[in-house]
Amino acid sequence: MGARVRGGGAAAHRYGVVMAGGVGSRFWPHSRRRRPKQFLTVQGRYTLLEDTVRRLAGLIPIERTYVVASAEFRRLIRRHLPRLPVENLIVEPAARGTGPCLGLAARVIERRDPDAIMAVFPADHVIAPRAKFERCLRVAFATAETERSLVTFGIKPTGPDTGFGYIEVGVAQRRTRPRVFWVSRFVEKPDETTARRYLRTGRYLWNSGMFVWRVDVLREALEDHAPDIAQALNSLDGAVGPAVAAAARRKFERLRSVPIDVAVMEKSDRVAVVEGDFDWNDVGSWAAMSTIWPVDEQGNAGRGEVLQIDCRDTIASSEGKLIAMVGVEDLVVVESSDAILVCPKSRAQDVRRIVDTLTKRRNRKYL
Repeated sequence: MGARVRGGGAAAHRYGVVMAGGVGSRFWPHSRRRRPKQFLTVQGRYTLLEDTVRRLAGLIPIERTYVVASAEFRRLIRRHLPRLPVENLIVEPAARGTGPCLGLAARVIERRDPDAIMAVFPADHVIAPRAKFERCLRVAFATAETERSLVTFGIKPTGPDTGFGYIEVGVAQRRTRPRVFWVSRFVEKPDETTARRYLRTGRYLWNSGMFVWRVDVLREALEDHAPDIAQALNSLDGAVGPAVAAAARRKFERLRSVPIDVAVMEKSDRVAVVEGDFDWNDVGSWAAMSTIWPVDEQGNAGRGEVLQIDCRDTIASSEGKLIAMVGVEDLVVVESSDAILVCPKSRAQDVRRIVDTLTKRRNRKYL
């Protein structure tokens, strides 16, 4: 662990945490256990993980950037992020949701810098332009520093999407651009009718799953609202990093699996939301590619060896073989070296059921 940090300007206490432990089951067959979604390149030259870290570089140096993942991804992370300090890879003893995960990360950073403010980002989001993102991140840091609040990023909805949780905004904090509000409440994924009603009110934002907070504020929130997690983290005694002690792993495994939203965000009365004015895509399924890849006049998106004739609203991705489509619509076709996915675009979220079924059948060849 690096030397403890004290003093210096506020920027010297700003840290980034990238969560890179997901399996991306809805991105099968390209996303596999040996190469999950965050290690794929969906656009440009860099993987989603590399893009996430590069996006932070303007405000947070690599020396203050941490990555949290399971031990099985250690080599992949080192390969994709060779400049990441070895001690900045935090190994989760077990997958227990973002509540324990981020509590663990905050504890590691707090030992290094008791005055740290940490910004948290999933490794598989696509965000642009960088200038607008950096402006929002600066405002979020300033809010977390001055208000001692838990800060999240909300995205202005572009439609009645039922795949996201929503945030109802309350009173505006101050006249800023981007705007900052106190959070009135968090809402689970709604049905379409409810989502349309939310949009009409103009008071709801999509919950992006990105956060900023002081590490001591998060620790206090866990102690108040999730004491079981706080107590378990207190007992780990620094048993994290490349080598995870067996005793620490057992304690972590006994924790309930819970998202940070449920553990503390929904319960705290000091949660602020920065209204993100950047383009944001959580790349939640293959359907997202129609907003990331170029599309033709009929709404078709494709990558690799793809031919789409008289098609409408289709997505095709080839890793080698030609995909030829004629006269179809609302269809996703994905080819990999050993598997082919075909499904309606409207059911792209259900691709995870394929992974679930293969898991139940113990067909590891395709996982």
